[in-house]
Amino acid sequence: MSGAKNSSHGPGGGAIFNRRAKFDYTTGDELKVGLELSGKKVRAARDGRVQLKGAFVTTRGGQLWLNNASFSVRLNEKNSPSTTVDTSPVRLLATRKQILSLISEKDKKGVTIVPLRLLTKGKWIKLVIALGKGKKSYDKREVIKKRDLEREERRENQR
Repeated sequence: MSGAKNSSHGPGGGAIFNRRAKFDYTTGDELKVGLELSGKKVRAARDGRVQLKGAFVTTRGGQLWLNNASFSVRLNEKNSPSTTVDTSPVRLLATRKQILSLISEKDKKGVTIVPLRLLTKGKWIKLVIALGKGKKSYDKREVIKKRDLEREERRENQR
């Protein structure tokens, strides 16, 4: 299964999805938060050169941090179109009330904060996060089985 890929709607459009998150986690309510990005990371996000697979959100010092998100930033060297991958933590911008409610929910056993998609359309770059509880392997197998059955039904209906 190659469902781990992130997709984008081309440069400057739409969103970058973490398709693996919905497969690995049962998610709750979604929350849109801002990101504190440098200019190079903003350019990478606008161009769709960000990967959220394997990314997660942690709390440090009463703040939310996005860890392990891969930004393919361009190097500003002359005659060099090369890029490098920047996975340094990015601070997320949310209200104190939102952060405290997420931290209190996160303290429950088996719950984590998962990034779902990066919205790049419009003036601001936003990240959609949600509380997620890890799925068991048998739950994942059921999802795969259900998806295969639906695919077979569509094929039969097209004939």
